[in-house]
Amino acid sequence: MKSEPVLCSIQNGIATLTLNGPDTGNAIDLSFASAFSEAVEHIAGNPSVRVLLINGKGRAFCVGGDIAAMSRSENLPDFLNALLTTLHSAARRIAALPVPVVCAIHGPVGGGGIGIALCGDIVLASESVKIRGGYSAIGLSPDFGASWWLTKRAGPARAKRILLLNEAIDAAKCLEYGLLDAVYPDQELAAEAASLTNRLASGATQSFQKIKQLVDGVAGRSLEEHLDLEARYMIASSSTIDASEGLRAFLRKATPVFQGR
Repeated sequence: MKSEPVLCSIQNGIATLTLNGPDTGNAIDLSFASAFSEAVEHIAGNPSVRVLLINGKGRAFCVGGDIAAMSRSENLPDFLNALLTTLHSAARRIAALPVPVVCAIHGPVGGGGIGIALCGDIVLASESVKIRGGYSAIGLSPDFGASWWLTKRAGPARAKRILLLNEAIDAAKCLEYGLLDAVYPDQELAAEAASLTNRLASGATQSFQKIKQLVDGVAGRSLEEHLDLEARYMIASSSTIDASEGLRAFLRKATPVFQGR
């Protein structure tokens, strides 16, 4: 019996989305896209979620599209249209989530897997990570925001190099490029990801939401517009339960207990 291609759980404010196709390198096909999108919708619709962790099972985090499934398709454009309509809907939902998104990645990462790997606000990786574009090697162009996230994190010149040349980029070079936020030995990645997500899940969720909105939208605003938005958000934040708790704890030199409200 074939296992579910994507697993989803929510516990203590932490949503975990796990790529669960270890035998295929978590390759992306129609069933993967559907399961991934459903999991993201479930998470986005649950108000108890305070952080999302994306990780994967097996030797590879995600090798990208299922080339064999593409080859079997009688009409590749129709196949890709169905795949990307579903997959890109999930990408938009993840980008719009009001809570922090953490990606914990390992092993080979290629094609659309790059977009999934880099869509987090914070990206942790193991030393075994190797990112390879792969698209141009089979005559295709990027999907799932791979070109967007590569450009946002590493800049256009490095993004082009990665996507044009299809060279495998190891963890150390990815960290240097800014694609990763931290690198750990493989056996420590899961514990480090758990520690970070627990920390974020107990944080000031409303503050996190406003921080994400301010930073993510900065390129589309003038300084004047941005200052106005910062003022509105600061004033709105001041009326939250977490702001009251944070101020009280600071004055008492105590650890705040945030409720996410």
